[in-house]
Amino acid sequence: MTHELKELIKTAISWQKKGIQSVLATVVSLDGSSYRRPGVRMLLSEHGEWIGAVSGGCVEKEVAHQAQSVFETNDPKLMSYDGRYRLGCEGTLYILLEPLQISASCENAFQKVLSERTSFVCHSYYQKSNDSFIGAGSILSIEKESYPLSPSVHKESLATLDCFSQEFLPIFQLYIFGAEHDAVQLCKMASAIGWEVHIVAPPDEAKSLDYFVGAKSLLTPLFEAVDTTQLDGETAVVLMTHSFHKDIKYLMALKDISPAYFGILGPSHRRERVFEQLLNYFPDLEPAFFDRINGPMGLNIGAESASEIAISILAEILSVIRKQQPIFLKDKMGHIHE
Repeated sequence: MTHELKELIKTAISWQKKGIQSVLATVVSLDGSSYRRPGVRMLLSEHGEWIGAVSGGCVEKEVAHQAQSVFETNDPKLMSYDGRYRLGCEGTLYILLEPLQISASCENAFQKVLSERTSFVCHSYYQKSNDSFIGAGSILSIEKESYPLSPSVHKESLATLDCFSQEFLPIFQLYIFGAEHDAVQLCKMASAIGWEVHIVAPPDEAKSLDYFVGAKSLLTPLFEAVDTTQLDGETAVVLMTHSFHKDIKYLMALKDISPAYFGILGPSHRRERVFEQLLNYFPDLEPAFFDRINGPMGLNIGAESASEIAISILAEILSVIRKQQPIFLKDKMGHIHE
């Protein structure tokens, strides 16, 4: 979610500098089931452009139509969309539409919280009414400071309104140790789902950042100088160097980290040889370190090509960080989204 909000605010600021008005649409409530849950957003311009989505693509035209009155009056409104009659979904979406205006202080605070990789909260105030109403809108709460996203927000009116609150964690990041073709494919796919991807390659690697589509950085430190300070709880780490000795050297540098996911490429017999060699260097390593490494990494979906293997790896990472046991959705009891 954080990466989606980042793109919306980035676009809103760009439009704002060009004198283009924008409206933020936020799903703040849901009765029943829907394609996506409360907290999804889209941004619309006065010229009919939009980015983001609040559904699978079937609600957006109605949102654009309803937003016209917000552009005209500069007042927020709440629209409802009954999916039972239009989508076949058994739910009604309630979508807050508000004029968006990002102050310089809000922009600075938002960029700071992203770079420092700390969490923040967005509070969206509304009433379940199709009529325009005064005082509603969204507020970012960053480091105990409040930054309204809309000029429509009247703080004295907030106590009388309903509130949808959403916590935003640091943008999930993927550190890929390796620079071969399969790392390129994994990088491209991970960046496409909004993750920040960093490539860590051996010091003698001749490739440039442009080779890794979607990567945020290409790092080539000496093995003993690998910086692990950024490998926090919202990070996945994968080893895919295709080199037995390089994997060992990287594991020596990574032996004290506790990321959200830790994986190593290659068959199980290779993994055991790598672990055995690592224990020769660090005989006191706890069994828990080896237990948290997923290897061979990836889900068993019959993947063969580099692109298919990337899909299987991403699927496993998602299942681990979302604490889900992979099954066919047709076999799942109850709602798809818990």
